[in-house]
Amino acid sequence: MPILLLTTIGRKSGKKLTRPVMYIKDGANYVIAASNAGLDRHPAWFLNLRSNPQVTIEVGGMKKTVMAVQASPEERERLWSQWVAKAPFYGDYQKRTTRQIPMVILRPVQARS
Repeated sequence: MPILLLTTIGRKSGKKLTRPVMYIKDGANYVIAASNAGLDRHPAWFLNLRSNPQVTIEVGGMKKTVMAVQASPEERERLWSQWVAKAPFYGDYQKRTTRQIPMVILRPVQARS
């Protein structure tokens, strides 16, 4: 699975925080999973992007501004099956937790001219 660097703004600290996360592509969008290795709580980065959904990512040496949106139930079903096909151990993560692991779609923000 490829890795991107996700930079969020801490919902409590207000500081920029960068974390490596795995992703898949869905057209022009990047998709990440808030698995937290199957723990029963969301990862901090997920809570941060819910508070401030405009974040930056770095992929292949390029920085991009994106808007983070939690996948709808229908989108999640489609994306989750693609995700688990590429990283089967995520199926085990889902079995470990009582929460449904959120899928987050990162949509590039168009630069204003």
